[in-house]
This record gives sequence, C-alpha cells and structure tokens, in this order.
Amino acid sequence: MKEQLFDYINGSAKALTINDILINFLIAVILGMVIYISYRLSHSGAVYSARFNVSLVMLTLITALVMNVIGNNISLSLGMVGALSIVRFRTAIKDPRDTAYVFWAIAVGVCCGVSDYMTAGIGSGVIFFFLLFFGAVQSNEKYLLVVRGTLNRELDIEQIIRTYYKEKAILRVKNTSKNSIEFIYELSAKLIKISESNFEPITEKLHSLDGINNVNIVCQNDEINR
Repeated sequence: MKEQLFDYINGSAKALTINDILINFLIAVILGMVIYISYRLSHSGAVYSARFNVSLVMLTLITALVMNVIGNNISLSLGMVGALSIVRFRTAIKDPRDTAYVFWAIAVGVCCGVSDYMTAGIGSGVIFFFLLFFGAVQSNEKYLLVVRGTLNRELDIEQIIRTYYKEKAILRVKNTSKNSIEFIYELSAKLIKISESNFEPITEKLHSLDGINNVNIVCQNDEINR
C-alpha cells in the first residue's frame, strides 16, 4: 500500500510532445487575446490600463507554462506551490472588475496547460459576453459642491443652494471660523444635469455674492485614484 501511494505521488503524466506544448500555448494565446479584447471593450477613458491588459495575456501564458510542467505530478505541484509561496504580490487592484479578469486569465491558463480546450473555450465565451454586457456598468458618481466665503454670507449661501437644487442637495459638512464659513454639499449626477440645463451655472450664481472666496465641484467615485 505504501509503495503504491509513493508511486502515485511521484508518478507523472505522460510526457508532452512538442506539438502538445505548441498547441497548448497557441490556444492560450488565442484565449488570452479574447481576454485582452474583453478588457479593452469593458474599460474606457482613464479607467483603462494598457499595461495591466498586456499583463493579463502574459498571466495566461505563464499559468499555461506552469501547468505544462506540473501535469498531474503531485510531488512536483507541491514543490511548485512552495516555490511560488515566497513571491509576494503588492500590486493594488484599483477596480473590482480587475480581480475577475485576473482569475479568468489564471483559469484559462490552467485549462490550456492540461489541454482542456473545450472547458477553456466555452467558459471564456460565456465570461466574455457576461463581462461585455455588465462591464460597461459604471459606479454611481457623486459630486461635492464646496463653497467657501465670509461668515456673514451663511444664510445667503444656504438659500441660493436650497433654491437652485430644489432642496435636494445634501449638506454633508459645515465648517465655521471667526470670519469664514465652508459648506460641502453632496450632489447626484441628476442634480449636476439640472445645473447644466439652467441658464446661470451655480458657480456664477454664488460668485455674484460678495464675500464668496471659492466654489469648487469635485467628482467622487470608486475610480478617482486611477
């Protein structure tokens, strides 16, 4: 029994031929490009990172390479896990969708490395259309209206913002000192559109008051650090 277990642990799959290895990498490249295209289509503007997109293709090929080496050799796989455990990855994932693409690339590499092309192809097709459809969903953007002025304009500022946004602007912060005051209001994208449709922008309306020092509108969302 011990000898059988020892042989099973140290046993390995049949040796891969050059043709098998080339086919594994060819399929990995093709499906890696599918991942590349999916990431490019589902990300736009400042959110898109070309270097990260290329790294997804490379991650697919590297995973396929590792699986070609390991095969079903348990002892070799345990040694590979131990070797890779010393590598510490510190790259921050700034977009939650990036995590899904990383796991997708690893899964495709594993499937290609063990020559399971059908699972890799069908799975990639389903994930491609899923991410293509839902990848365009953007986070709900919120805006902050920051107004700084003299203390004697406190009531005037509140009245203008309350009237302009029809009492829908949410007051988040109100800071006062001996001579100055600061307001921070939270605005939705809908309120920003109201501001754009009005003849007089909120910035001009507030600056028409004496004693207004600064009026700033800041976009706040999950991708602000990109």
